[in-house]
Amino acid sequence: MRRTAALILIGNEILSGRTRDDNIQFLATNLGELGIPLREIRVIPDVRETIVKTVVELRARYDEVFTTGGIGPTHDDITGPCVAEAFGVPWEFHRPTFDMLQEQFGADFNAARQRMAKLPRGAVPIPNPVSRAPGYSIGNVHVMAGVPRIMRAMFNELAPSLKRGAPVFSRTWYTTSLFEGTIADGLEAIQTQFPDLDIGSYPFHRDDGRRGVALVAKGQDVPDLEKAAQAIHDLIKEKGGVPVEGEPPP
Repeated sequence: MRRTAALILIGNEILSGRTRDDNIQFLATNLGELGIPLREIRVIPDVRETIVKTVVELRARYDEVFTTGGIGPTHDDITGPCVAEAFGVPWEFHRPTFDMLQEQFGADFNAARQRMAKLPRGAVPIPNPVSRAPGYSIGNVHVMAGVPRIMRAMFNELAPSLKRGAPVFSRTWYTTSLFEGTIADGLEAIQTQFPDLDIGSYPFHRDDGRRGVALVAKGQDVPDLEKAAQAIHDLIKEKGGVPVEGEPPP
């Protein structure tokens, strides 16, 4: 079963360079292992119209949509009401979440923190074992925090409930004796032979002067993946290189 996912990174701070995103690699890797490969990533600002339009568009195109950012207590955390608008439902207090956060914060449970107890009507909370304020799922959209430690904890809580597809496998060969221009035509021929696989070329240049290229094949069809990996190995040798299996050392 082929399933696909999209990721929406929400936040002016990402677009301005103020904050570096550390969530993409984690989500791409873990979703691939669940058989829900990430096929599109959007980075968008904290603008209501943009968030609503993007959620509506991507949830119709992909099996699962994940968002990060914009669910905190401040005025610019607007993901919640925007997702509610995208689904045509109210953004309202979720009583169990409200009670949990009220117990946590006590007298400090002010109006700003109470915003984190609001969810789109019908949403199911995603537990947050780090700081308690939950994310949530509504339909095929899963809304999580932008802070990497919290996002990862939320995803780990969510993952068992996701419908899995066929897992994505990969094979990698690298060489320090060839460069992309030498193997480009041969690699394109391999991609043409195996159109359902993702085959990529990734040059590397280390600080100590080591240079080379890693050739990666990814896909869900294991027999084709093995054939493509062998073809990549043979291509490197044919061009006079020395193929080494695995990722190049740092």
